Parts: sequence; C-alpha cells; structure tokens
Amino acid sequence: MTAKVWRRHVSPWSVHTRMATLPFLLASLASHAWIGTPAAAGLTLIVFTWLLVSPRLFPAPTRFDTWIARSAFGERIWINRMAVPIPQDEARAAMRLSLVTGLGFATAVYGAITINPLLAVTGMIVTYAGKLVFLNRMALLYDRMRDAHPLYRFWSTAPDNDNPARKANRKVPESA
Repeated sequence: MTAKVWRRHVSPWSVHTRMATLPFLLASLASHAWIGTPAAAGLTLIVFTWLLVSPRLFPAPTRFDTWIARSAFGERIWINRMAVPIPQDEARAAMRLSLVTGLGFATAVYGAITINPLLAVTGMIVTYAGKLVFLNRMALLYDRMRDAHPLYRFWSTAPDNDNPARKANRKVPESA
C-alpha cells in the first residue's frame, strides 16, 4: 500500500469493517452446501474484493493517536522490519501471535468448508483473539519505535497549515 492508502487504512471505519469481514467469509465458504460451489466462489470473491477496497474507501481519520491508528502504524513497522529492524522480543511475540491467528483462521476456514460449526466458531474465536492481541502488540511496537526512524515520527501527524488566513479560508492579501 502507498503512504496515502496507509493513512486511510488507519481509519476506524476501515479497521472495524475489515475485522467484521471474517463471519461473512466463513458464511460464503459454507454456502457451497446450499447454493453450490460457483455461487459460493462468487460470494467469496466479493468478500475478498471488500478486503482490498476497504482500506482505500474510507477517508483518513482526523486523529492519529488512537489505539486503532497506532496498531495499524505498528503493523506497517512490522512489515518494514527488514529495512528498519525491530526489537527481537517484539519480533518473536508478533510471529507467535501471527501463527496463533493463522492457525485459528485455518481452523475456521476448514470448519466452514466442511460445515462444522464447532470448528468454524472455535477457529473464528481464536482468530479474533490472536488478531486483537497482535494489534495491541503492534500499537505498543509503534509507541516503542515511533522515534527510531525519521519516517515513523511523522506518521501520526496530520499536515496542517499554520497560516491563520488560510485556516479561515480567506484570501491572503497580495503584497504591494
């Protein structure tokens, strides 16, 4: 994602709607038993399309100091860890949480495809728990790394024009 898309991705609307997508994904996968595989594949494609579109759909938030924004910025730092190293304890914790989340997700998907509600719901709970703990660690990672690299320092600042005439949307008088 570009820097502009990342600023939009930290919107609470983007994060919450993406988090709410998992039940729809599982339902679309399970629906093959009732509506057939081609229709279920179409529904699944719609869900994946939403996951691609939602970070670009919502406007950037007005505040970047929220837990949601900090967790998204932390994810960006995690992705960038090869270019700017992160502390090893954070890297290990994030990897473990990613594995837990992935295991939960695989279980949920398997449960949905095999129409096993117990597996699907259990996997979904593990996925959400792992992801929320991961996001919390990412917010803490951002707090820890915010000043480690010049680029990170400015992610949570909103550009602003300190010219009072521009702020009031008035014309600036021409100089003589």
